[in-house]
Amino acid sequence: MSKAFASQSDLSDKNISFTQLSEHCWAYTAEGDPNSGVIIGDKYILVSDTTATPLMAQDLIARIRQVSDKPIKYVLLTHYHAVRVLGASAYVAEGATEIIASKGTYDLIVERGAQDMQSEMDRFPRLFRGAESVPGLTWPTVVFGDGTPGRQGSITLDLGGVKVEMWHPGAGHTRGDTIAWVASEQVLFSGDLVEYEAGVYTGDAHLAEWPATLEALRALGAEAIVPGRGEAMLGNANVNKSLDYTQRWVETLFDCGKQAVAQNLDLKAAMALTRQHMDPVFGKVFIYEHCLPFDVSRAYDEAKGIKHPRIWTAERDKEMWAALQA
Repeated sequence: MSKAFASQSDLSDKNISFTQLSEHCWAYTAEGDPNSGVIIGDKYILVSDTTATPLMAQDLIARIRQVSDKPIKYVLLTHYHAVRVLGASAYVAEGATEIIASKGTYDLIVERGAQDMQSEMDRFPRLFRGAESVPGLTWPTVVFGDGTPGRQGSITLDLGGVKVEMWHPGAGHTRGDTIAWVASEQVLFSGDLVEYEAGVYTGDAHLAEWPATLEALRALGAEAIVPGRGEAMLGNANVNKSLDYTQRWVETLFDCGKQAVAQNLDLKAAMALTRQHMDPVFGKVFIYEHCLPFDVSRAYDEAKGIKHPRIWTAERDKEMWAALQA
């Protein structure tokens, strides 16, 4: 494992792509860095996940403006993590009037948004270039649902010529995860509920529930997906490949956590056990080394019966990292 904390030594820029997936849907991807989705209607534009800072959001805004002059009215926060939400003020400056989040995401911002902001900035500075441009926490202006999973709590927006349905399909990456679904074009914007050929961060996850949530997404029969990290996937077979990839990571990790607890191992030994199973399958993917310590910590906690993920603070991050390096 790298001795540098988390991804502080990851300074290499990634190649960014802005790809049209269907008549109205676009993917903004960057070789395993966080993705964003864009849905361009005849009247309005919705952006799903904002990038990490207002300064970094300017690149996505510029790419949108190369293909459309329609107003960016809506911003969807698929979950509360700082790397997904702190760029929102850039879109407000462009005229966005509605920042949308589920009740679960709003509650998590209240509970741990400030700690997460500092923690994430310390973990991965490259993803927070222009951090001084962040005015503070991003607060949704539209909060929907009551935290209960399922489409009964969904909201639908008409962007002009295309409708977007958003709902909380179930716990997984966090307990507030939200997806955007364009049924007419069968395009799914999953946020970090789904990844492909990149690390699956589970530090705030509900691992036991995540596979069922993935199956709910599979049932949509999507023909394209913008995952949280990794390339956008076209064709139902490839969408299922990304779902399978994420499920394999989650289930392998949690099984290792349960084995570690059953064997009464400490966290460092749990890490060694997990590496035996995870390294051969996932060891080469982007941000694997970054994710694994946080993932093992959460799997170990959940296997011990800690259902509600403990809050990561900058201090807890470094204590955990040091213990695993000893």
